[in-house]
Amino acid sequence: MANVQIFGVKNSPATRAAERFFKERRAVIQMVDLKKKAMAAGEIKRFVGRFGWNGLLDVEGKAYVDGGLKYLKLSEAELMERIEREPSLLRLPLVRGGKLVSVGQAEDSWKAMLAP
Repeated sequence: MANVQIFGVKNSPATRAAERFFKERRAVIQMVDLKKKAMAAGEIKRFVGRFGWNGLLDVEGKAYVDGGLKYLKLSEAELMERIEREPSLLRLPLVRGGKLVSVGQAEDSWKAMLAP
């Protein structure tokens, strides 16, 4: 049986879609609500290493635009600090299944995580 870890926020439709997708397929889910518990720096770096900051950040989202991040040049540490305070800066959900990771609503990647 597949084990997946979903990083997201409860009120996010995309996070709920990921949770529903894996529940329907009887996968074991560990849900991490980023509003309650910040993501570990090492975990964020795993996603950054795969997708880069541009792939990880929701550059069209309200939190990104309102925070003025389009015009600011932040260091990696400053960006990590902002993400801890405001997880909606990320393209949610972030899903990890084994060695595979995905960002956003990516059903093809989710199916690959469940493949034997």
